Amino acid sequence: MDSTVHWQQRVGNQRDWVWRGWQTRYTYIRPAQNNHKATPLILLHGFGASIGHWRHNLEVLGEHYTVYALDMLGFGASEKATANYSVELWVEQVYDFWKVFIRQPVVLVGNSIGSLIAMAAAATHPDMVQGVVMMSLPDPSLEQEALPPWLRPVVAGIKSVVASGFILKGVFSVVRRPSVLRRWAGIAYANPEAVTDELVEILAGPTQDRGSARAFSALFRATMGASFGPSVKTVLPTLTMPMLLIWGQKDKFVPPVLARQFAQYNENLQLHSMEDVGHCPHDERPELVNQVILDWIHKHFGETKQFVAAQDLKQ
Repeated sequence: MDSTVHWQQRVGNQRDWVWRGWQTRYTYIRPAQNNHKATPLILLHGFGASIGHWRHNLEVLGEHYTVYALDMLGFGASEKATANYSVELWVEQVYDFWKVFIRQPVVLVGNSIGSLIAMAAAATHPDMVQGVVMMSLPDPSLEQEALPPWLRPVVAGIKSVVASGFILKGVFSVVRRPSVLRRWAGIAYANPEAVTDELVEILAGPTQDRGSARAFSALFRATMGASFGPSVKTVLPTLTMPMLLIWGQKDKFVPPVLARQFAQYNENLQLHSMEDVGHCPHDERPELVNQVILDWIHKHFGETKQFVAAQDLKQ
């Protein structure tokens, strides 16, 4: 992993794809000795992130499997559309991408909201998904469940005020600043050394795109809606494919205690906890996460070892 090479050169072959009239960005890496029978991977980033957030994972995983990564609509180099954003919308983006470019069962790998998209996609389109890897899985339904009934309308009223266009415009002008993004990342990461200039560049770049302020407002309002995303408690028990849940024990955004709770919902889910890691394990400790994912794939699908052995025979 050569961090001296600019991250744009370490994330594979980036391409644009027009989806429902919107420009979106994706990338892919294929192994040198391509095994067409090996399960492809699709990497799904978290809120505010992009393809670049997988810069430490794409090349390593791509040594064994064909790996794709998408910029969800509204993020990264994808169009900053004024759309009705929801997990369901992004699920359909992933599914349509799969139908056009892949058309064989995949392993979905997601971080934060990307893991929620992966879970929802597995439930909605099981024909697409052979396995799911989730990191720091949020549950939008928990906020409402945690509030007493009498307080819910009060919170809803406060949210409606905050969601006004004037206030959100001011909020966006602040949060897009690299210094603010660096502090935000400092909360998300347990290790301060992981918050590099490169990471700040990846987070800050898309906020300068045309339409980014309007998209931010649409995204912010969407996340406050009751229909933004599914309930983990409702969906997770229905899934039948192998699943891996990776969670940093110093995650300050989604409480690590939820990991053990979610693991009880489905016997097909394997929990892997990581000490001294925050909300983005794949970026904070990529060497460990990459190996955990490869070992898990081999355990359930028996492909990594076979592929490496095939390479050795050709040498």
